[in-house]
Amino acid sequence: MGNRRPTAQAEGRTPGFLTREPLAIAAALARIFSVALAPCLALLLVLMPLAPFDQPALAITAPELRGQRSLQDLEPDMHGRDLKQQEFLKASMEGFDLHDADLRGAVFNSSNLRRANLSNARLADVVAFATRFDGADLRGAVFSNAMLMQSHFRDALIEGADFSEAVLDLSEQKALCAKATGVNSSTGVATRDSLRCR
Repeated sequence: MGNRRPTAQAEGRTPGFLTREPLAIAAALARIFSVALAPCLALLLVLMPLAPFDQPALAITAPELRGQRSLQDLEPDMHGRDLKQQEFLKASMEGFDLHDADLRGAVFNSSNLRRANLSNARLADVVAFATRFDGADLRGAVFSNAMLMQSHFRDALIEGADFSEAVLDLSEQKALCAKATGVNSSTGVATRDSLRCR
């Protein structure tokens, strides 16, 4: 009895097999998971459709969805229609008849309105970014407070159009001033004054 050696517990130490046991369990679990998951990952890779890397992923935004809904209702003769706050994204409306249409607050983004008839149309508060109005009939149209950045008006008819407080590129404003004439029949504002021509 007197020759018994003190145990690790009696000496206040943890036995070696207890300190090594959590590490051994963790290593065993890692091996089990890697063996079990490897076939699943391989199967997933096989079943995944392979998309070409040179093509960007196609996603559609909320404005594009609203623009598509607006485009579904487009027809060449839309004169006098109520189109307030409609969104037209990349809309092709070349030659459309929109005279007397109410387009207040509408959004035209990268749209084509070349040679469209917008005479006497109400376009107050319109946002037309990068939109083409080349050759369009804008006589008597009201563009008050419109945002018309990067939009173009080459050969547009603007007699009596009201651009009061509209935001235009400086080059476009100068080109419009060179041919601005007339007074808007509904607002009584001279086209030259609305464009702040000098």
